[in-house]
Amino acid sequence: MTLASSTIPAIHCDIKFPSLQYIVINAVTTVPSRRRKPATLSSYQCNSRHSLFFFKPKLRSVRTVLARVTNGDGAADASPQQSSAVDIKETKDSSSTFGDSYVALFVRMLGLDYDPLDREQAIVALWKYSLGGKKCIDNIMQFSGCVNLIINLLKSESTAACEAAAGLLRSISSINVYRDCVAESGAIEEITGLLSRPSLTSEVKEQSICVLWNLSVDEKLRLKIANTDILPLLIKSLEDEDIKVKEAAGGVLANLALSHSNHNIMVELGVIPKLAKLLKTGEEGSKVMRKEARNALIELAKDDYYRILIIEEGLVPVPMVGAAAYKSFRPELHSWPSLPDGTVIERTSQGPSKYGANELLLGLNINEKNVNIEEAKMNAMVGRAKQHFLARIGAIESEDGRKPESEFPTDLRLTLLPWMDGVARLVLILGLEDERAITRAAESIAHASINEHMRISFKEAGAIKYLVQLLDHSSDAVRLSVTHALERLSLSHVVCQIMEAEGVIHPLVDTLKRLDISENLMEKTLDTLGRILDPSKEMKSKFYDGPVNGTKKALDAAKSLDASIELTGNMAEIPVSGTKTRKEVLDSVFINRLISIMKTSYPNLQRKAASILEFITVIDPIMDTISSLEIESGLEAIFQQKALEDTESDIESQQPEKYALDVEEACLAISAGSRLLTKLLDSKQFCQTINCTHFTKLLRRILKSNIPLHYKDWVAACLVKLSCLSGPNLDFENPVNMEVTLYETIPRLTEQMKSSFSPEAREAAVVELNRIVSEGVVDSTQTVASEGGIFPLVKLIEEGSDRAVEAGLAILYNLSMDSENHSTIIAAGAVPALRRIVLSQRPHWTRALRLLRNLPI
Repeated sequence: MTLASSTIPAIHCDIKFPSLQYIVINAVTTVPSRRRKPATLSSYQCNSRHSLFFFKPKLRSVRTVLARVTNGDGAADASPQQSSAVDIKETKDSSSTFGDSYVALFVRMLGLDYDPLDREQAIVALWKYSLGGKKCIDNIMQFSGCVNLIINLLKSESTAACEAAAGLLRSISSINVYRDCVAESGAIEEITGLLSRPSLTSEVKEQSICVLWNLSVDEKLRLKIANTDILPLLIKSLEDEDIKVKEAAGGVLANLALSHSNHNIMVELGVIPKLAKLLKTGEEGSKVMRKEARNALIELAKDDYYRILIIEEGLVPVPMVGAAAYKSFRPELHSWPSLPDGTVIERTSQGPSKYGANELLLGLNINEKNVNIEEAKMNAMVGRAKQHFLARIGAIESEDGRKPESEFPTDLRLTLLPWMDGVARLVLILGLEDERAITRAAESIAHASINEHMRISFKEAGAIKYLVQLLDHSSDAVRLSVTHALERLSLSHVVCQIMEAEGVIHPLVDTLKRLDISENLMEKTLDTLGRILDPSKEMKSKFYDGPVNGTKKALDAAKSLDASIELTGNMAEIPVSGTKTRKEVLDSVFINRLISIMKTSYPNLQRKAASILEFITVIDPIMDTISSLEIESGLEAIFQQKALEDTESDIESQQPEKYALDVEEACLAISAGSRLLTKLLDSKQFCQTINCTHFTKLLRRILKSNIPLHYKDWVAACLVKLSCLSGPNLDFENPVNMEVTLYETIPRLTEQMKSSFSPEAREAAVVELNRIVSEGVVDSTQTVASEGGIFPLVKLIEEGSDRAVEAGLAILYNLSMDSENHSTIIAAGAVPALRRIVLSQRPHWTRALRLLRNLPI
């Protein structure tokens, strides 16, 4: 007898153990075949009677006693049994008291000193008894140590014993007060070992994982489950053949996802693709599985990065706005159809259809010689039709045909839909009247526009038209979210063309003219407008073949019943007239507003405003409006960045990441200001009014600073152009030219020798560098050495072409004239390389010999 079983009180009755005779009381309550979720036992508590066992002293074996409680293979009987009214009447008075007293007997039989078959039959009986509800579980749990005995049976080689033990733990763990006891007794560790077995029946897997499902309700136990080896087993179970095992595993993972600390390890183990696959398959009879997969992914989608991974799997987060919001939906009942993106379908014949069904059987009347619909357009049509149908019948946010519980949602609920349905749903919400619903839909569009495929999908679904119209909405929240969506969509130059064709420039300009807009709205508006006006967008469009996933496919059409229609008016092919749609940006009030932003805003906004002004100079090369305004003060504010002046502040040491970000934003603003000033210098009228000396002084100070080299490109170009205004002076004695050479040209050529993978590029860099050094630029050799140019020069004389070797030897010879460079030249391996050139008498071996004589060897 084990220690746990010795604590069970003796049973006072006339029994000769183990020979007993049994009577099964009230067999009406039976074990259900499978439970979808282990949430509660309320379905069993509703019965007034449950399966109980009591015994009279007869010479019958305990094995015989339990044989009729179980099937022949030891598994719980799943078939319903009926009991006559007489049986219930005879036993109802004694079943709740006399039968419950025999629970102790079965708990005692779980002891390790009993025969394995007796233990198996006892655990099966207790499992079936526990399904009677909380009172039955309380009767079992009153015996201390019974949980340890139950967990010990998880190691049994008997499948029936393992299933019954896991099933009993499932029942016990469904009660809140016993959950900690089950976990502290080592259930998680034993279930981990059980699930690790190579061959395990689906029934055992289901019961075991359901125990974890119950335990994972507790947050501290969720952390324990996620930190063990069981998480990979749960993710693997998502591919199990048994749908019940998938449901249970999905339930555990959904609970684990409720703890944000578990997200990282879950994603690293690859849970997102597997959950997304379950959600997209739509298998019949697996509603629980899809629900739990959706719940887990929605929790993971709260993280921005993980949301991107979910969208890449073909799922789109869509807000649940409530059934009341869809009451304002008015379907467009056209007499003649159109595509979601605005493409119209015109009649080529005004006569009636041969069968009177031109509108309904449009697909049968499309002649493939006249139409070539892309796959993206077809998906948009299918998605719109499905979502409009659901909205018309009032089932758009209902599940299983039932209406949602609440007409007005109280929280920010989300759902996940396949991308085709999700895109169509979001566009549909944009057309509603509910401001809150529109705001959430626009934000969802912004978050979902992660790649060209999604941006083109929203364009084909007709989102651009709604978003442009909503820019004039009275609600600040709506305008901000809509602008955010347009800003994300504008990353596609194809979408930029459609936005401009829809007239987006006018409301964007009006938004920037307002003085009371927030910095967030201002930034997103500047971003969107800048991408539309960017001249490089038009250049890219000339070489663009279409969406990355959008290979054009023709619709397979049947023989035309009446060739009376053709598809025309593709919005993507409408030429954008720059002269007509961009006149808004030439308004003096708008330009003055941009200059004001350059004066008063932080570097990020300064950069965006300067870029738009640069694009305006391309639209209007005369620039009369810009020249008449105080643009000099705006440029001066850009070139005097506080982040570059506060070099001795404590920010760099205390907050290095913030300091690096501030410096980067300041450098980007300076580059944008330098490009703008360079463009403005093309205007003679502007050159007559600008203070060249003042701006030369500002830019020279920036050129000499320690900002990254690639930010000095436009600063150097602007300086050279400013120096040319005083007359052509190209010699290196000009201070500006000399500084440009020392602080931009030489460092750039040195970096090109170091990092370029092209031999031709390295050769061109060393030849140009040799020209600068040979012309006697003051401090040029010192700059080459300080920039780390000696090591790449030595490498070039070993591997480069004859031309590169000649230039490299010349530069190294000039460097060797300064004794401070000798140690670096020797450390770079120049001596062996030079000796090989001399001994082999390669071209320029005499120069190599002179260089060797200069070195202290």
